[in-house]
Amino acid sequence: MTQKDTLVARRIYLYLGALFITSLVVSNLIFQKFFYWNPFGKVTVFGAPLFEISAGILPYPVTFLITDLISEIFGRKKANQIVVAGIFASFFSLAIVYTANAVPATAWSPVQDNLFSSVFGNTIVAVFASMMAYLLAQFVDIQIYHFWKRLTKGKYLWLRNNFSTFSSQLIDTFTVVALLCSFGEIPWDKFTGLVISGFIFKIIIAFLDTPLLYLAVYTMRKRFNLVLGEEIDLDAQTLTSKQV
Repeated sequence: MTQKDTLVARRIYLYLGALFITSLVVSNLIFQKFFYWNPFGKVTVFGAPLFEISAGILPYPVTFLITDLISEIFGRKKANQIVVAGIFASFFSLAIVYTANAVPATAWSPVQDNLFSSVFGNTIVAVFASMMAYLLAQFVDIQIYHFWKRLTKGKYLWLRNNFSTFSSQLIDTFTVVALLCSFGEIPWDKFTGLVISGFIFKIIIAFLDTPLLYLAVYTMRKRFNLVLGEEIDLDAQTLTSKQV
């Protein structure tokens, strides 16, 4: 590959990482707002409306789409590096929010201490719960993705994309809701409905993002002349590709 290819590939990886970290951090900041969305009519799950879910779920599926794309094009090592970077970014954002919550507001501040604490005061609990679920789910997602990639010899992209996402999203949804209920952030009577609603919502998103993954993978393979199952080695001095 040429020097220009090297710069382009590394820039793409950088931008994907930026999107990943932004989606992850924002999902932790907006989790306290819950909304109701039900395209199937008045369907309930254990007495709770289907898709009565946290706003934090909206950007979160983007993180799994990006790790699948990075896994496919740049390999498992680079996907794991993005996951670790996301953990660092989340805890750094938590430190900033905690500091902002600790300093007293002025009398003329548009946002007073009680309002700020109401919105961001529980962020530390949310980030801890989210990180525990996130760590487990993302690493499971990457491992399962590459298991299916090796098993199918790089074929059937839809299979590894959806199978890895289904498993990891179930783990993520169950873990984060269980931790939030344990910390008293959400009542236990909401547990089953939130887990089922959240998981079904994420499954629908996973199906919908499969064409986007195909398009991104096709575009990048064409741009860098990659054959089926081939990955770009970003750590090489001169950009090379490797067969998995």
